[in-house]
Amino acid sequence: MGGLAATTLGLTLTATIASRLFSLHPLHCASLPHRRQVLVRPRGKWRMGEGRGAGDASGSSQTEDDWTQPAAAVESSSMPESVLASSSGKAAASAASAIQFLSLCQRLKTTKRTGWVNHGVKESESIADHMYRMAVMAIIATDIPGINRDRCVKMAVVHDIAEAIVGDITPSDGVSKEEKNRRESAAMDEMCQLLGGGIQAEEMKELWMEYENNSSAEAKLVKDFDKVEMILQALEYETEQGKNLEDFFNSTKGKFQTNLGKAWAAEITGRRKQRLEEPLE
Repeated sequence: MGGLAATTLGLTLTATIASRLFSLHPLHCASLPHRRQVLVRPRGKWRMGEGRGAGDASGSSQTEDDWTQPAAAVESSSMPESVLASSSGKAAASAASAIQFLSLCQRLKTTKRTGWVNHGVKESESIADHMYRMAVMAIIATDIPGINRDRCVKMAVVHDIAEAIVGDITPSDGVSKEEKNRRESAAMDEMCQLLGGGIQAEEMKELWMEYENNSSAEAKLVKDFDKVEMILQALEYETEQGKNLEDFFNSTKGKFQTNLGKAWAAEITGRRKQRLEEPLE
């Protein structure tokens, strides 16, 4: 009888513990006030003492998928409709601003760089083409102490973004440097307002100003990338189309600010010199 009583007591304790463990099943925690602390078990991993939940009083079983249901889904199921509606409205407004901004940036993909057009280059690059290769330059450049590579990549992508509104203004257009800066600054303000302000818009304007003012080590490097990309493109057009684009090389002489910019420019001009010295076939 003693053994039977012990067995009965053991079964009772086991049932009680199992019941309490099951009551802590994530799906049943939806009614608790602090649902943000619900843990999601990794699929297929069970540890001693956690319990898997064999079923409830109605006989329905809890599957492994039940245990791995995202906590966010449990939480949002009982959020007030007013909160959900407000969140949805803000998301829709944000999406609308983003798409409108991106549609404006599409002009960067279709606007040809003025310098090439003026020199009769066929199928010349767009503003976006130019900025893209500058960003790649920032990615592949060797590490330089004190230089934030990610900031350089962002700056390369942003530095000509105002041209989506004002176009590619060059010295041949007869616009003073001050007036060019004023137009582009106003365009940046307009684009930031289109985004609805916020951290992203502020960062974009800050990067643009930093580049324009040549006020950081990153800005100096990206300005060198701007010139390097231009003379590399000039060399490519000379080679492909038989053009003489000496003006672009002359405009950059003595203007590189970093050792990396100087090294890359020297490599490009060296290749050009070698090509020009080759005998004509």
